[in-house]
Amino acid sequence: MATADYTKKVVLVTGGAQGIGLGIAQAFAQAGGHVVLTDTDEEAGQEALQRLQARQLTASFMPCDVSVEQEVVSLMQKVEEEHGQLDVLVNNAGIADPFIGNPDEMQMSEFDRVLAVNLRGPMLCAKYGLPLLRKSAHPAILNITSTRAFMSEPDTFAYSASKGGLEALTHSLAVSLAPDRIRVNAIAPGWIETGPWQKEKNRYEPQHTRQDKEQHPVGRIGEPQDIAEAALFLCSDKAGFITGQHLVIDGGMTIKMIYA
Repeated sequence: MATADYTKKVVLVTGGAQGIGLGIAQAFAQAGGHVVLTDTDEEAGQEALQRLQARQLTASFMPCDVSVEQEVVSLMQKVEEEHGQLDVLVNNAGIADPFIGNPDEMQMSEFDRVLAVNLRGPMLCAKYGLPLLRKSAHPAILNITSTRAFMSEPDTFAYSASKGGLEALTHSLAVSLAPDRIRVNAIAPGWIETGPWQKEKNRYEPQHTRQDKEQHPVGRIGEPQDIAEAALFLCSDKAGFITGQHLVIDGGMTIKMIYA
């Protein structure tokens, strides 16, 4: 899977215990990096750590709620104490369920929580990870957004707003951090099947219909590895002339015209 060499590099993946985050973490570890997983689900985090170590991969787990400033401060302090460096920050943590109900029925606390994790969290990680990233020879930040930043279903406005904000934060940080040689890019995943990448008690075998697959011009549902391969490239020296950009990875779903 490795498309770049991350030997002797430290990679922090937020929300790295399950799903796309775990797929990304495994890819960086297979490419030689020491991966620091962080997540609010400690059970999932320990399982993920065991999963990687069973493959003879180098990783560690540090629990953290990225929406809480002091927890992010402590996280970065631990990374510095244990590793002394940070080369890649992958802001993947997020509340994944996009449905929040009708605007007149939802609680504003629900809306605030989604934005706190999905948008405030990446900003906090960038802010407090900055001193460590500045020490790296080739630092990179990667934000995991969503195609819902550009299109929506009903009642997904909190999630869509958070991911749209993260898209804007990506290009803003890219310009702001350019003097520090820190490149900042984003990946916007479409439908990615994460069933096999959940913690054991939530794991399931995907069952996709023909219609599910045919919604995608490539003829299949996405997998975490599809996102991970792009992440390896965008955070590597091979992408040294790319910053402030977003890459949509959705099997072509968002470019297919649908007539009701």
